[in-house]
Amino acid sequence: MSNKPSQRILVTGATGQIGSELIFELSKKYGKENVIAAGHSRAPSEKMLSAVSYAIVDVSDKDAVSKATARYDIDTIYNLAGVLSAAGEKNPALAWQVNMDGLRNVLEVARERNISRIFWASSIAAFGANAPRVSTPQETSLIPTTVYGICKVAGELLCNYYSNRYGLDIRSLRYPGIISSETPPGGGTTDYAVEIFYEAIKNKKYTCFVRKDTVLPMLYMPDCINATLKLMDADSSKIKIRTSYNLGGLSFTAEELANEIKKHIPEFTCDYKPDFRQKIADSWPMSLDDTPAREQWGWKPTYDLAAMTEDMLDKLSKRL
Repeated sequence: MSNKPSQRILVTGATGQIGSELIFELSKKYGKENVIAAGHSRAPSEKMLSAVSYAIVDVSDKDAVSKATARYDIDTIYNLAGVLSAAGEKNPALAWQVNMDGLRNVLEVARERNISRIFWASSIAAFGANAPRVSTPQETSLIPTTVYGICKVAGELLCNYYSNRYGLDIRSLRYPGIISSETPPGGGTTDYAVEIFYEAIKNKKYTCFVRKDTVLPMLYMPDCINATLKLMDADSSKIKIRTSYNLGGLSFTAEELANEIKKHIPEFTCDYKPDFRQKIADSWPMSLDDTPAREQWGWKPTYDLAAMTEDMLDKLSKRL
């Protein structure tokens, strides 16, 4: 496969948490005329419409994916469309349709149309309670308890199959919880780490849906975008894993996050009332071993808890 920078990019799930910020970085890098943001259920913002072209594409409709790639002469696809963990437990059939059928449609279109490079988002949800929870290794038992996690495991294997069977250049990251200031939470188990900032600024209090001692791996959005672009820019010879790379960043308890916010907003209070998402959180890693990503294509996060908290509060305060 060619390693030249791609010029015509389709981003599915572009109105979601990661896509809504990734498209602006792609637009800066490749030009707004070369980035097509594709969404389905959530309307695009005016900011997005002014930055890139927008198309309505349902990834569970293969014909729609194929027509979009043909219409815009696409050579790279970032497939970020998905139904997240907590939302998926409320509608498992829809989660499978979007997450699994959607991925297969993207891969089939890529195979048929000779798309040069594909990115797909996996997740720490691929792990189950039987995997080591501290420094969870790249290769370990994957027996998740949510339909979202099941889709991620099956998706990783499908990506590996299409890479080996058809020679597609597919790249993937197991994203931890992503913390961002641009897009509201979308139904994930790690949403508390974003919601808490909104509530701290607006109401000076928050009721967290996991225990205060809950530890999950997280990543600040600038690091998330950087990792995604770095992986996609890497020479093909450096990509040794065609399932999905572990991606580490931050690990902290819910209470540690609340206490960090209190340093900036002293009157902020947080209480804890765990709901059904606690069980999901308890089945996921607390930290990840991302040595392969660091050694093979140079991944390295830049934000720690203090820097991330300060930046989030600064950005949200200005907007809210």
